[in-house]
Amino acid sequence: MSFLKYFDVIEKLIKELKETQQDNIKKAGEIIAESIMNGGILHAFGSGHSYAAAIEVAGRAGGLIPAKAVEEPSRGLYETVEGVGSKLMENFDLRPNDCFVIISNSGRNPLVVEVADFVKKNGNKLIAVTSLDVSRKLKSRHSSGKNLYQFADVILDNRGVEGDSAIQLEGMPVKIGPTSSVAAAVLLQATIVEAVEIMLSKGYTPPVYMSANVDGGPEFNQKLVEKYADRLFRK
Repeated sequence: MSFLKYFDVIEKLIKELKETQQDNIKKAGEIIAESIMNGGILHAFGSGHSYAAAIEVAGRAGGLIPAKAVEEPSRGLYETVEGVGSKLMENFDLRPNDCFVIISNSGRNPLVVEVADFVKKNGNKLIAVTSLDVSRKLKSRHSSGKNLYQFADVILDNRGVEGDSAIQLEGMPVKIGPTSSVAAAVLLQATIVEAVEIMLSKGYTPPVYMSANVDGGPEFNQKLVEKYADRLFRK
C-alpha cells in the first residue's frame, strides 16, 4: 500500500510547516489584513498547477471576498518565455493598497519573475509561496538573474524537495507524489485565518464568503460582493 507513504509524507510536511512557518504566516497575515482594512484587495497568481493554490484564496466559501485569482490564459504554456509576464501585467488594475500572492515551487521561470517585478515596481506588498532551499539552488531562467523569493516581502516556504515529488517507487524512473500544492493550500489558508483574526482584533469585520450551498448564502454574499464588484470582475 504505497499510497500510505504519501499520507506519511504529508503528515510530516504539515508538522514541519507548523513548526517553521509561524512567523512568516503572521507577517503575511498582517500584510493581507492591512490591505483589506485600507480598501485594497488580495491578488493571487500561480502559473500551471500553481493556479490551484491561487484559487484557494479567491472566490470560495470561508475565504475573503476582496480576493482575486489572476488568470494566465495559457495555463503556464509560455512560462519560460521572457516577456510573457510583462505583457500579462500591462494595464493590470493594481492599486496602492492592494497586496499580491505569487505561488511558484521553483520561482525561476520568467513569467513569475516578471509578475513579481511588476508588483514591486508598483510599490505593493508581495507574499511568495515557494520552496526556498530549492529555489536558492536553481539558476534563474530570466535575464535579470533573479528568482521569485528575491522580490518577496514575506516568503511562505513550502519546504518542498527538488523536483517537488517525494516518493520513489521501484521500477519508476522518476519520483511521484508532489507536495507543493498541499503545502501551498495549508500555508495560504492558515494565513487567511491569521489575517481575519488580526482584522477582528482591530474592530474590523472582514468580508468573507458564506457557502452558496447554505440557505441564505447567496443573498449574504451578494450584498458584500457588490462593494468590490468593480475590482473583482475586471482585469
